[in-house]
Amino acid sequence: MKRSFLYTTAAAIGLTILSQSGFAQKKLSEQLTLTAMETLFQDTTALKDAKGPKWTYDMGVVLEGAAVVWRNTGDGKYFKYIQNAMDTYVDKEGNIRTYKPEDFNIDNVKNGRSLLLLYKVTGQAKYLTAATKLYNQLQNQPRTKAGGFWHKKIYPNQMWLDGLYMGEPFYAEYAKLMKKDEAFDDIAKQFILMEKVSRDPKTGLLYHGYDESRAERWANKTTGQSPNFWGRAMGWYIMALVDVLDNFPANHPKRAELIAILNRTATVTVKYQDPKSGVWFDIMDMPARKGNYLESSASSMFVYGLAKGVRKGYLSPSFMVAAKKGFAGLKKEFVESAGTDRINLTKTVSVSGLGGKPKYRDGSFEYYMSEKVITNDPKGVGSFICAAAEMEIAALPKTGKGLTVTVDNFFNNEYMTGPAGDKIPFHYVWEEDDNNGFSLFGKIFNDAGVKTSTLKSAPTAANLKGSNIYIIVDPDTEKETANPNFMNAAHAKQVAEWVKAGGVLVLLLNDAGNCEISKFNVLPEIFGIHFNEDSRNKVQGANFEQGAIKIPAGNTIFKTAKKVYIKEISTIVAKTPAAAALTDNGDVIIATAKYGKGTVFAVGDPWFYNEYIDGRKLPADFENFKATNDLVNWLIKQAPAKK
Repeated sequence: MKRSFLYTTAAAIGLTILSQSGFAQKKLSEQLTLTAMETLFQDTTALKDAKGPKWTYDMGVVLEGAAVVWRNTGDGKYFKYIQNAMDTYVDKEGNIRTYKPEDFNIDNVKNGRSLLLLYKVTGQAKYLTAATKLYNQLQNQPRTKAGGFWHKKIYPNQMWLDGLYMGEPFYAEYAKLMKKDEAFDDIAKQFILMEKVSRDPKTGLLYHGYDESRAERWANKTTGQSPNFWGRAMGWYIMALVDVLDNFPANHPKRAELIAILNRTATVTVKYQDPKSGVWFDIMDMPARKGNYLESSASSMFVYGLAKGVRKGYLSPSFMVAAKKGFAGLKKEFVESAGTDRINLTKTVSVSGLGGKPKYRDGSFEYYMSEKVITNDPKGVGSFICAAAEMEIAALPKTGKGLTVTVDNFFNNEYMTGPAGDKIPFHYVWEEDDNNGFSLFGKIFNDAGVKTSTLKSAPTAANLKGSNIYIIVDPDTEKETANPNFMNAAHAKQVAEWVKAGGVLVLLLNDAGNCEISKFNVLPEIFGIHFNEDSRNKVQGANFEQGAIKIPAGNTIFKTAKKVYIKEISTIVAKTPAAAALTDNGDVIIATAKYGKGTVFAVGDPWFYNEYIDGRKLPADFENFKATNDLVNWLIKQAPAKK
């Protein structure tokens, strides 16, 4: 079965936003990612044995940013950067070079997010095996008496704000993937407990660390809290909250409490935003104290947390005022040009901690001011990339706000055995990140303001009522599904009535032998569309040009894409009211139809799935990612006007 609003340094200072070649520069998230790819962690390529560079969390922060940029651009080089970085450490059996679980260092869990991404996209078992080792560390991580994870074995009885970001987003993502439902109680506990023991009742700010034993020299003997409010520590915490919620069950009884904590954290973050620069000081509550400075990593983290919190609906839209002010400040205070399509990030504190040897870090203001401030520190770089990417998504036109796109999971109803051993739906579903999935397709809809949903039952006027766009993809054959649900006249009538009332129907079929066509044709034929039971554009191996389709200038749907890859196509016969929307060598590849108040789009291949739009497989001159954006924009325009 076959299975870009533009911020640049130049714009910030009022100069032209064109590069020397005359083309618009890449967005800032991409520019800093390219800088990172060329300058950070270069020593990992020389790693041959355990004597090489260590498995380190700050690399994972950069890779987190690279993952967002990959999804935003569909450029496979960013995914390859992530994979190459992890493959330096993870062998074929899933062992992680230089990682020592017995250290019980929660920082070492951070890179598990990258491992899970690689597993979900590639399906390679070694990544899940490696991620399971990190999960097992958390299961055995020493805890405070109240149940909070120790930050490290060498820091007994201590919880640090940093640790929530290092451990919990991975913990939640792994738990969701592997159906470890009981883990979410523990994850919620970590956030609730951390806020309880670190929050200052007077300011609302969170102290960097907490020692349950009160034994450390830096610990307040009454409260156990460290002396100061370090910006990056609170930055880690707010990032952890918005990232954990991505995978936290919608119906979990503690979800509302996590969102409440996020709102309290966001509110106090805005309270301590520097009104002049728009960014934040290293020690948050002492802006006027001599030596204190505006710090880029914490500022990036706050912008990210605020912007993502608003996008996901956890925070009020009013928080975007502070996010926008913060992003303007980031660009003005910390971004410098590093050549064509490259920038540097300045003024990041290299490290700040508590306790330790041989230099004891007492948590005083003087201590925090003593740490080096550098350019292109990975913790700042990764956080800025995430912040910039969020702001770039926020700046995209939300032309689909108020609309819902629904993908069918009735006529296409395939299941596979998931990593947890249960049966899970696969093949053209929104949450599926592998080659067969629609995760990037769905993201493009979401970024335009469209909500995504799934219809698992037969379509009716009632259950389609809340949908503006309905996608039916690759109807099942008997060889794919034991008891396939075939299209029939009754189903077709229901769908046609919905289209007539203003619905936008998207038919993404497949070629003969890989899709049920003959029975299904009862639906498209209502609109003058007939799928031929053929298979055009057969491709041998990696001879991708055999699947090339040129899009002529002036195409009303695909306004930016000029060349796309579509293999093994069922061609179309289009009769009134349908018309050809894209032809190639006399064959109709895409047809559209107006029917009542609605619209139909039909093509004989579901070519908007991850394998052909994520940039990992096709040569760069194929523009399937652009074409997918074009299609989404067109579909939104066909949908009924929003009330």
